[in-house]
Amino acid sequence: MKLFEPIQISTLTLPNRTAVTAMVTRLSGEDGFVNQAIIDRYESFARGGAGLIVVEATSIHGGKSGPLLRASSDEFVLGLASIADACHAVSESRVFLQIIHFLKIARSGWRQKITDLSTEEVERLPAMFADAAARTKRAGFDGVELHMAHAYTMSSFLSRRNRRQDRFGGSLENRMRLPSMVIQAVRDAVGEAYPVGIRFDAEECIKNGYSLPDSKQFALRFAELGVCYVSLSAGGKFEDAIHKPGDPLYPYTGYSGDRCMPGTGYENGFNLYLAEGIRSALRAHGFDTPVIGSGKIPPELAEQVLAEERCDIVGMARPFLADPWWPSRIQQGKADEIVRCTYCNVCKNLDENFKKVACYLWPKGAEHAPAPGERPAPAMTWTTDPALRAEIVRGRVRLRWDAPAGGPATGYDVFRSTNGMDFERFLATVRTHTVDKMAVSGRRLSYYVQAYDAGGQRSLPTNIVEAELPAWNAG
Repeated sequence: MKLFEPIQISTLTLPNRTAVTAMVTRLSGEDGFVNQAIIDRYESFARGGAGLIVVEATSIHGGKSGPLLRASSDEFVLGLASIADACHAVSESRVFLQIIHFLKIARSGWRQKITDLSTEEVERLPAMFADAAARTKRAGFDGVELHMAHAYTMSSFLSRRNRRQDRFGGSLENRMRLPSMVIQAVRDAVGEAYPVGIRFDAEECIKNGYSLPDSKQFALRFAELGVCYVSLSAGGKFEDAIHKPGDPLYPYTGYSGDRCMPGTGYENGFNLYLAEGIRSALRAHGFDTPVIGSGKIPPELAEQVLAEERCDIVGMARPFLADPWWPSRIQQGKADEIVRCTYCNVCKNLDENFKKVACYLWPKGAEHAPAPGERPAPAMTWTTDPALRAEIVRGRVRLRWDAPAGGPATGYDVFRSTNGMDFERFLATVRTHTVDKMAVSGRRLSYYVQAYDAGGQRSLPTNIVEAELPAWNAG
């Protein structure tokens, strides 16, 4: 499988083409230090076989930031080293630390903007990134990733909404100036051989924001400056965030937030056209810089994405949270045991409320995903006959089923066939009912359901049910 072929990034070889993209865990305290819970979280990704692990956004400045890791001074190096050491001790996974700068926000809804920064304050930022990158290297990480995506400082400079009147705003060249200075400063601090990756938005997904025409130019500039990969995201902006009175703005509540973490209403691989477009631009200009694509890519889609050369490395956050061991399960021929993310975004809601990020599919109260073999295999059986029922209600197919005995089941995969074609998983849910809103008349639809527990153990399929909507008419 191409998914498990090694790939070279700069001076490193990744053992495979899977990547855990950075996701905030909220496991650290307000002091920003590493604790055992954080070490355990990242060690599980390494044990599970990820090729690249990008540790969550880590602040380069010492201001208050809630439960978020910090690399703002030397006192944090020892704790950060414990994450890298733990991962290296159990696998060949490569581990990068993502470093970030962000501006101030208040519960009133006020937020500091890049136009509030003086030219002198802006000019100090490259050195702050460089110092944090040097600490990352001393801590034993295999590389550093620069966070230039979403709502934060560097992304705001890249944005078409950047209205600064000095050399850091307005034109495309000026918008790229500070990010370019940061990359160069980091490179000077860590040396030419140390891998430096970058994550940025390929599309802002806001009114008057940028899309591929601009982000292709970003990627080319960053490749010229020698980054070892470009990791692509989308959206996650303050400009369309929904303010809840009494809470600080959370940049993943508007449409751009949906695009950053597509939920159940979005097609799998929804943002992959962005990775494909940027990869094509890089190759056309003679750069072989690896591209990390992300955005609702479930494990079952990963191999196809790589085979079609839509990206070079498949990046996932929520699927790795749900099941850190999915790569090793595939390699062991146990793909049917993967605990598949339902994209319910409960994890996002926990992050929004500054609570420890966990997965809804884990056993209740668990701080981490259960490892394979930690739970006995349940004898989940469908005791009702038929277990799955279908009915047509107001032009939609409604499916209902009873929970199996011998559980507990923590989720269900729903499979659908159209006109006798192969069954495909079209929905994952934690409920015992759903509606197929995509059903249309004139097609014979068949369905079945499988239950699974938090350890990935699956039941046998239910009975197959068929449904067909009444013929379409103009009335």
